Amino acid sequence: MRSFFSNSKVLIIVVVLFAVCGLNCKQKSSEQAETNIPQDAQTKIEAVAKTEPEISTNLIELTAPEESANSVVVTVNGVDITEAEVQKIVQPQLARMAQQNQKLSPAIKETLEKQFRQQNLDKMIVMRLLEEKVKESNIVIPEEDVIKQIKQLLATQRTPMTLEEFKKTTAASGRSFDEIKKQVEQGMAYQKIVDAQSAGKVNITEEDAKKHYDENPTQFESKEQVRASHILITPKADAADPNQEKARAKAKAEDLLKQIKEGADFAALAKANSADPSSAVNGGDLGFFGKGRMVPPFDKAAFAMETGKISDIVETRFGYHIIKVTDRKEAGTTSFEQAKAGLLQQLSQKQQAERTQKYIDSLKAVANIVYPPGKEPAPSAPPMMAPQPQ
Repeated sequence: MRSFFSNSKVLIIVVVLFAVCGLNCKQKSSEQAETNIPQDAQTKIEAVAKTEPEISTNLIELTAPEESANSVVVTVNGVDITEAEVQKIVQPQLARMAQQNQKLSPAIKETLEKQFRQQNLDKMIVMRLLEEKVKESNIVIPEEDVIKQIKQLLATQRTPMTLEEFKKTTAASGRSFDEIKKQVEQGMAYQKIVDAQSAGKVNITEEDAKKHYDENPTQFESKEQVRASHILITPKADAADPNQEKARAKAKAEDLLKQIKEGADFAALAKANSADPSSAVNGGDLGFFGKGRMVPPFDKAAFAMETGKISDIVETRFGYHIIKVTDRKEAGTTSFEQAKAGLLQQLSQKQQAERTQKYIDSLKAVANIVYPPGKEPAPSAPPMMAPQPQ
């Protein structure tokens, strides 16, 4: 069974994702762009990627719930979770996905929405169970600790925000900052409950790390990678004259390339003009990627370029690209000494996540979780994922 948790701070993140991600916050990661490019083969937004996606699909057509807002979705230890409560979480996330303007077939949309909805409902059930434990333990989180946690989370976003900027953003989106603060407080309380279950029980040694290193050599081998930014100009799909529209798009790309060669800022032009919104917000940055990650024309051009160089116009099935290679990593093997610190942390987090999952499973095992007739979840749902291009 796939673990509900991935590290020791998951519960805080889960709650804050519900509260904050409706405001288009995206967390940084050490390889932030490797999962930054959506994968729907029917859309221009993937731009050039051919690997596992970040889920961002246009599900706006599916957001009207068929159930009454007051209908009970599930009852957890005698406490109902209603359709309205589920939709309060699901709808902002679906709307955010719709902003990506991706197109999927109706059948795939329906499947994704069902999986997405069930995943969120599962989280709500876990939170209800943990809420009971918080009340039993009389846990109180000081307000100053909550504010500190929010500031830390905002600082780890791809585009960091100050607390005041975040308050303005929440107000503009119709959200209450006090509500978000309450959700973060709940998440921190949940975390205290979970942390108590593994306190002093996580024990990963250097020998454990070395054993993992020796048994998984390919994990520490890295292939050549480049980091690139791009500007994508796409012809309009509904143009009356496709050939004329392609010529217009190419001419615009050529004009932008001319501006760049004359000294214009690449990132600024990408933000203002690129048809790939997931990279445009970062000045066109796609992050590091290896060979074969991108569609062939893009891949060939990027790996043939020197760092700091700008490509000529590169045509792919998505449109016309201007590529800038900003960094490069040569192929090699990470030594154990180089990997040790990160490996110790990774294995410790894995062990703690396993203990956390075991605790959650134990709560579920003794809980009275009742679904109304006909609303039982499917026995097993595959991970929510967009289709992979061939």
